[in-house]
Amino acid sequence: MTRPAHPTVPINLEAAEQFQKTKWRKPGSASPWLALPGVILGIIFVALPVVLVIGYSFMSKAPGGVGVAGPVNLDSWVKLVFEEDFSGNRSFNGQYLAILWRSVWMAGLTTILAMLIAVPTAVWIATRRPRVRNLLVIAVTIPFWTNTLIRTYAWMIMLNDQGIVNKGIQALGFQPIAMFPSQFATTVGLVYVFVPFMILPIYTSAAKFDFSLAEAAYDLGATRRKVVSRVLLPSLRSGILAGSLLVFVPALGAFIQPMLLGGAKVDLIGTVIQRQFKESMNWPFGAAISVALLALTLIALLCFAFAAQRLSRQGQKASFL
Repeated sequence: MTRPAHPTVPINLEAAEQFQKTKWRKPGSASPWLALPGVILGIIFVALPVVLVIGYSFMSKAPGGVGVAGPVNLDSWVKLVFEEDFSGNRSFNGQYLAILWRSVWMAGLTTILAMLIAVPTAVWIATRRPRVRNLLVIAVTIPFWTNTLIRTYAWMIMLNDQGIVNKGIQALGFQPIAMFPSQFATTVGLVYVFVPFMILPIYTSAAKFDFSLAEAAYDLGATRRKVVSRVLLPSLRSGILAGSLLVFVPALGAFIQPMLLGGAKVDLIGTVIQRQFKESMNWPFGAAISVALLALTLIALLCFAFAAQRLSRQGQKASFL
């Protein structure tokens, strides 16, 4: 008995050839014109403002007090390191260098504290049931639904002398503690604002982790400390690195929390820039400090990029072995 012949389907050879070309197109072989909208937006909203700020840093304060005026000079940059008396003599002034260092130190401390909070939180979320896990991730993002300024004011209310924290301390029979304004309050505000940026990337890495590896390590006699340090944390390195970048860079230039929670006791680079542009109306000097902050940010990005590249090489080497 013969089988019925299959119906023939007409094949468009030209369409099939075009499909193959599209399917196997190599990365980077697309038309460069597709990147034109992104390039235009990058030039308008990124490159031009940066060039403008750099140009302002080499100008002088306008006679009327608003804006900038020529000629081109290095006075604002010299003011970062030296101060000039009425006689025109210059002497070293490390005030702004100390503020730059304090900003880096505070951003680093914020990153470390956020990491200590985020790692156990992210791992705990990743070990919940899928439905509960999704709800917990939404709970982490809830602070984003409220303006940062309002959340900072809430900490001002809680940390002042008559706030909830001091009321609780008095209820326990202790004397109230002066916590606001202070560097402690600034650190609390920075960690509170930026800790979700640390939790989410680490959670992404923890959700991919095979926890049976930890169980196998326990079965082989490893202690909890070794399981965490040698099995869990190496699997979370990419998330920790991404979260550290997302926390350190914005914390470096933050000004709302230092200005409101630190007051006059905590001067960071962000508050100095805001004061130069708004109160002192010294746009050239504010621009010079902004460019210095930009340089610090670029250095931080290069360090994180180097660390990411090193981690990638270590991961490739481990997979090869």
